[in-house]
Amino acid sequence: MKRRHVIFCVALILGCERAPQAADPGPTAEEIMRLVRMSYALQDYKLKGSLRDDKSGKKENFELTMQQQTIRFRFSEPSEIVDLDLATQPATLSRVLPGGKATVPVASYAESVRGMAMNYEDLSLRFTYWPNPQLVGTDTIKTQKMWVVRVVNSDGKGPYGTVDLWVHQGSGGVAKMEAYDFKGLKMKKFEVVSVQKVNDVTILKEMKVEAYLPAGSKNAHRTYMKLDKN
Repeated sequence: MKRRHVIFCVALILGCERAPQAADPGPTAEEIMRLVRMSYALQDYKLKGSLRDDKSGKKENFELTMQQQTIRFRFSEPSEIVDLDLATQPATLSRVLPGGKATVPVASYAESVRGMAMNYEDLSLRFTYWPNPQLVGTDTIKTQKMWVVRVVNSDGKGPYGTVDLWVHQGSGGVAKMEAYDFKGLKMKKFEVVSVQKVNDVTILKEMKVEAYLPAGSKNAHRTYMKLDKN
């Protein structure tokens, strides 16, 4: 029996229920991350959404489409399209600006998206492709059982050194993410606040993103992302 779910970066993602078996040792970390990547690629949605900066109140509206193995954010004023091509390995992140389309270099991944707490590394999902993930334990979030998977940056590029992901055991969705710099200081936290039903499908309604400035401090730059039914 399949249950469908969706999330951007880190929320409930499309997955399949696995019937519990007494002798089943459970999936490996590699299998869990493969499920996460596959789930993003199988989405087929078009939604309206917004990003809101908690401190300044600044709001950026966008259109989100997830189809044909592409995740697309379309912003306006100024015009910007961010495409993530999931058909490549790893996924390819590109921007479409008035001057044309270009691949986003990893050297620019630490840059903020529209002045919000999210950066291009978050949109790229690059960390879901890092080799040798580790299953470090299990946890419970709002009564839901999670696998906790840790991935470590293998090339030393980009802003994150280590990322921990809380993956829902029933659906394979990522409900929470914490990212650390190369010194082990916390830089970012994603957490699902609420979900909603659209055509019998559970999708993200609101997600909170916290960027810690500087890394390791309690000074958080918060952005809330909301998705609306069309």
